Amino acid sequence: MQIESSVIVITGGAQGLGRSMAEDFAQRGATLVLIDMNDEMLQEAASSCLQKGAKAVTTHNVNVTDEKAVEAAFSAIDAEFEGIDVLINNAGILRDGMLIKCKDGEVTHKMPLQQWQSVIDVNLTGTFLCGREAAAVMAKRNRKGVIINISSVARAGNIGQTNYAATKAGVVAMTVTWARELGRFGIRCGAIAPGFIETPMTAQMKPEAIERALSMVPLRRWGQPNEVADSARFIIENDFFSGRVIEIDGGVRL
Repeated sequence: MQIESSVIVITGGAQGLGRSMAEDFAQRGATLVLIDMNDEMLQEAASSCLQKGAKAVTTHNVNVTDEKAVEAAFSAIDAEFEGIDVLINNAGILRDGMLIKCKDGEVTHKMPLQQWQSVIDVNLTGTFLCGREAAAVMAKRNRKGVIINISSVARAGNIGQTNYAATKAGVVAMTVTWARELGRFGIRCGAIAPGFIETPMTAQMKPEAIERALSMVPLRRWGQPNEVADSARFIIENDFFSGRVIEIDGGVRL
């Protein structure tokens, strides 16, 4: 599938990796639909994408955990563009914490259910809802499509990330399942598992945390957002890629 003129929907598209991918696709003449929950950031991202050459850009302020809102958004996107070519499920949150803390035989802390549930809702249920609606539009239009789910190197398990790791493993399982179910409709599904990527969020880390993180990366540097965008572009453009994960992590193993 070619990027130019394709209708590409990106959740979490107003910031971070989502915006980076949107701007990369904009330079290649894509039509972009950005979904996020911050109107100001959505407008900034849309303006940037138009300046970089996007054929068209529309935005939707949507909470991806809200089933009716997601259904309404994808229905509106379908009506406006007469179909969807690509969905990138990028929206996600972190709520890190240890499962329990114990000192001198006394349990001093347990991860609250809400801390678990909030991450499950956005990272897993949000991916499910958007993937389901995009697949329905693609199949209804009898039009080949691509769904890309953003996973993480943490999917293998990482200290302090019970909730996050579980969701990122889950989206890979969904990716493989969808590839098998949707292939008959000409819909391909792939996943990207980034490692430590340089974003505004990582820029706020303490120097000692940055040093510790980079010490685990054989290449001894952050990954760049454009390198994740390169991976997404490969999945879109390679028509025989489906049901697999691209690891873009510099060789790190958590």
